Amino acid sequence: MAINNQSPPAVNKWLVTIAVMAGTFMEIVDTTVVNVALPHMSGALSAGVDEATWVLTSYLVSNAIVLPITGWLAALFGRKRFLMICLALFTGTSMLCGSAPNLGSLIVFRIFQGLGGGALQPISQAILLETFPVQERGMAMAIWGIGVVIAPIVGPVLGGWITDNLTWRWVFYINLPVGLLSLVMTWFFIFDPEYVRKQRAGSIDYIGLGLLCVGLGALQIVLDKGEREDWFSSAFIVRLAIVSAVCLVLLIYWELKHRHPVVDLRLFKERNYAAGVTIMFFFGFVLYGSIVLLPLFLQTLMGYDATLAGWALAYGGIGSLMIMPIVGRLTGVIDSRWLIGAGLLINALAVYLMSQYNTQINFFWAYFPRFVQGFGLGTTFVSLTTLTMSRISQEKMGNATGIFNLMRNLGGSFGIATAATLLSRRAQFHQSHLVENLTPLSLPFQEWQHRMSNIFPQLGPHWSWWESREAMAALYGEVQRQAQMLAFCDDYWFFTLMFFFLLPLVLLMRRLPRAE
Repeated sequence: MAINNQSPPAVNKWLVTIAVMAGTFMEIVDTTVVNVALPHMSGALSAGVDEATWVLTSYLVSNAIVLPITGWLAALFGRKRFLMICLALFTGTSMLCGSAPNLGSLIVFRIFQGLGGGALQPISQAILLETFPVQERGMAMAIWGIGVVIAPIVGPVLGGWITDNLTWRWVFYINLPVGLLSLVMTWFFIFDPEYVRKQRAGSIDYIGLGLLCVGLGALQIVLDKGEREDWFSSAFIVRLAIVSAVCLVLLIYWELKHRHPVVDLRLFKERNYAAGVTIMFFFGFVLYGSIVLLPLFLQTLMGYDATLAGWALAYGGIGSLMIMPIVGRLTGVIDSRWLIGAGLLINALAVYLMSQYNTQINFFWAYFPRFVQGFGLGTTFVSLTTLTMSRISQEKMGNATGIFNLMRNLGGSFGIATAATLLSRRAQFHQSHLVENLTPLSLPFQEWQHRMSNIFPQLGPHWSWWESREAMAALYGEVQRQAQMLAFCDDYWFFTLMFFFLLPLVLLMRRLPRAE
């Protein structure tokens, strides 16, 4: 299908926004929907839970590989053509995933779905940054950010409803109407500007492409499987970590020397971009790590069902929705560095409030820190994206947004892996510490004995610990519960400190260039 090479007509920027956001929203929703439907898939396809998780891992690996080479692929095919290829590939493989007869074919289709979906976010971001003038990019990123924030909230709710009322296959089939709508709107309303039509990708950097695929693929598997395999106690994880490290180091060396690199690392010479990407990596680290803990805490320790835990998480999206349009307008008035700093401090406050959780909190205190975090997320995301990309030329915007989104996703993967590992290790530490201080002569133990006497009257007022297995089992369960609670608090304390460590990086950035 040929793409019109005439001068691009003037198209309403809001129609362009809807066209690119439809595909991005679909891709993010699909990722979170599949998480909810995974147990249903494993049952229907007669696969174990560990086997079924490759449905997620295969997608994440292919997604990570295509993100940094988005700019190069857009130059190779033409940006509009490449966007339409990605939309068609994602939509078509979604239908194949829904009709997959077994786990093996589903994983293969998910790999191709990840290749199509990975480029949708950076391309849509690049098109929006180009469509809006520099002084209006804050509003453009606010709109883009709203879609990115709302999609993960809609996904779990939609996924739960679909799997409960239809079948897991419909979590893939629902992509068809959205994908077709985005394809049609892209065809009619998005056009490549002159510099894109003249852009050439150069010779294919086979070595760089190979190093990138192997290095990022191995890294993503290490992060996804590390905690289950007990990290470097597993020979499998050790081998993959070595392969990943060697390939990524060689990739950096090769790409800096190559005339036509598949990933343009020279972008990091721009101070705003280098500092912004670094902040985004650690921001994704803390954000995703802290978010994954909340539903786990509410469901395992507080007894919430999945729906109520989802609602507590959703309040973060409400906070972001409220603040993002305001921040989008403020970026043209207030120095973006102040907005980034304020956003990081708000996030630090929110995570600190989470570190004060206990097993007696009510629903308000379960969702309120997430609501506050939503304000911090919206403030940081909009202003940071705008300032990071402010001094990148249009010709390099596709490559820049690809790396930017990759670092956010990688930061999230590192954050989730770190949160899970810290939770496990700190729970063991606290359990050992609590048991050391829980003896038949200690006051907490004696209070527990008295409480058990009320629950089990047959024990009498002065029973000994060896007389009732039920009472001691209940005590051990409570020790585990409190140790887990303290471990959650430790995780949130760690993430609070990380937000403060990001503040000095903001000082390295220059303010937005003035409008000419």
